[in-house]
Amino acid sequence: MSTTITRNRLAVVAAAASIALLAGCSSSDDSSDKSSAASCAPAKGKVTLQYWNTVNGMDKVVDLWNKSHPNIQVQTKNISNDQYGAIGNALKAGKAPDLAQVGYDELPTLRSQDAFVDASACKTAAAAKSKFVPWTWSQSSFGDTGVFALPQDTGPMAMYVRTDLFKKYDVAIPTTWDEYLTAAQKLHKADPKLTITFFDPNNAEWFNGLLWQNNANMYSYSGDKWHVTVESDKSKQVADYWQKLISDKLVRTDVANGSTQMYAAYQDNQIATQIGAAWGYTGLRDNLPKQAGKWSIVPMPTWGADGTSGDWGGSTVAFMKGSKHLYESAEFNNWLNTDPEALAMENELGGLYPAANDGLKLPALSKGVPYYNNQKIFDVFADSSKKIDTDFSWGPTQKTVNLALQDAIAKAAGGDGTLSDALATAQAAALKSMKDLAIPATAGK
Repeated sequence: MSTTITRNRLAVVAAAASIALLAGCSSSDDSSDKSSAASCAPAKGKVTLQYWNTVNGMDKVVDLWNKSHPNIQVQTKNISNDQYGAIGNALKAGKAPDLAQVGYDELPTLRSQDAFVDASACKTAAAAKSKFVPWTWSQSSFGDTGVFALPQDTGPMAMYVRTDLFKKYDVAIPTTWDEYLTAAQKLHKADPKLTITFFDPNNAEWFNGLLWQNNANMYSYSGDKWHVTVESDKSKQVADYWQKLISDKLVRTDVANGSTQMYAAYQDNQIATQIGAAWGYTGLRDNLPKQAGKWSIVPMPTWGADGTSGDWGGSTVAFMKGSKHLYESAEFNNWLNTDPEALAMENELGGLYPAANDGLKLPALSKGVPYYNNQKIFDVFADSSKKIDTDFSWGPTQKTVNLALQDAIAKAAGGDGTLSDALATAQAAALKSMKDLAIPATAGK
């Protein structure tokens, strides 16, 4: 796959999203130019920035910055309990922070709400492009129309495995989804209290990662309109597969990712794997210390010979509207997401898998991790990252679509409809939400 081709395609799609959103959300007499860069003059005297995020240990990273930058101090606030609710309420009240962690899939929706400021007038921000993995920059800059955020991390997916349980029941670790189903059946038969994994019914983003792996592109843009393909055949293949696991009670649907109940189930040897992302490696380590040495990380089971992988999550640090200190925000944002010492701390404390090119070369990412029996787990994630379909793109109303998908998935997990029905619901939500914003869209195949 050509890096140049995929980079250009993502740029076109991102730019199209930006243009369509602004056309749909601005009145004809709106003289403001949301794409023009804001002023980037340094402040006179000491400045204090507000930075909101959801990353464990980020306060310690910020402390590192504050010690060496007495004139640009940063106060951090963890908003993991209600990330987008907190950001949305702050924007409505005119009290948004200078910087905020925003997922790639949430960027288009917040852009439509005029939530960001263009920092491309800041040399530090404008020159940062070459420092990041190309597809992450294309998504965060809306196709080179400005610099609204700097990439922070990505979420290449893999499979976390309780190798001791597979060995105990003489079940081979699966490499394909067909083998995964067989393994699920064997494990559950050997121990009726044991399931191979759990299906989080309230996590559309995780489900999107599963679709991504199967090259189930949800959107494309051509002919000056969006083509919505949320319920494509490839999407239905994923939905039908997991529906079978749910219907046959081979996976649990009563636990949420990262919940106390999830860790309790793992602690009681009731779940044997987790389909997760790179940033999740610290969760098991920090919450299940007694299981050190029992876990390994292997590639996701695959659908075909191409061995593609998926991405779940990943975030940017966005320049929020209303900030009076854009220059200082750009300086901190660049340091936070490119400085080797900062990136190493973010990976160690919060599990972030860097979006910066140099971050992928961190010494810590080439070493064995004690909790995982000294396995070089980041080699697995690095390989996964190379196999992610970079043609995958988010729609301009992704937040609305995710909410509709999540609600329908939860109903399906409870026996009301199927996961394929949930895809149809999400498709309809995508088309309606775009129509409501006067964004040209049509159902595609």
